[in-house]
Amino acid sequence: MPRIGVVTFPGSLDDRDAQRAIRIAGAEPVALWHADPDLRGVDAVVLPGGFSYGDYLRCGAIAAHQPILREIVAAADRGMPVLGICNGFQILVEAHLLPGGLVRNDRGTFVCRDQRLRIENAATAWTNEFEAGDEIVVPLKNGEGGYIADEETLAMLEGEGRVVFRYVDVNPNGSLHDIAGITNERGNVVGLMPHPEHAVEPGFGPDTAAAMRSSVDGLRVFTSAIGALLAHA
Repeated sequence: MPRIGVVTFPGSLDDRDAQRAIRIAGAEPVALWHADPDLRGVDAVVLPGGFSYGDYLRCGAIAAHQPILREIVAAADRGMPVLGICNGFQILVEAHLLPGGLVRNDRGTFVCRDQRLRIENAATAWTNEFEAGDEIVVPLKNGEGGYIADEETLAMLEGEGRVVFRYVDVNPNGSLHDIAGITNERGNVVGLMPHPEHAVEPGFGPDTAAAMRSSVDGLRVFTSAIGALLAHA
């Protein structure tokens, strides 16, 4: 059984949710501590949502310099799957594992909603169980989720197929090109602002036409990583 680590920082909110999603998906969640530079032999890592260090200085900026991030960067460079969700995405950007930046929502307020996304890249370690063009609905909750990058970087992301998730129907935070999530060149590191870990279990996810709180659209993000790990075991 693959072992997937979930890092807890001071101010993390969704670490337990990520651990539960991993367990439901069929892997063993492993709790990792931000100050401990030991990945404990995990096969993949999730950086969860929350407000690491109270978002002081800049969202994710302090967390990106913690001891465990040095190990995660080195492991990602070797090909380990790494997923950053919301604050985790901000940390990946601040750690320079992904390009661009995240800024305050253009509406100037915190946004919390069920968000439709389109899968643009189904070839990453975290999306291989989708088909390009699939649409899913998962919760979104952020105050500084607007993705920005210069024109050269945006052209590179679009041209190389490195936009993984794109907002559909509504752009909730002013992200350029409606970008909700991106990947690195290798496809093992993915960051996204919406929360797939909150749509993995019937009775707790977004509403669907079939029933209230019935969406499990986020589950395939985690089963994709498990499948990728087993394929290379």
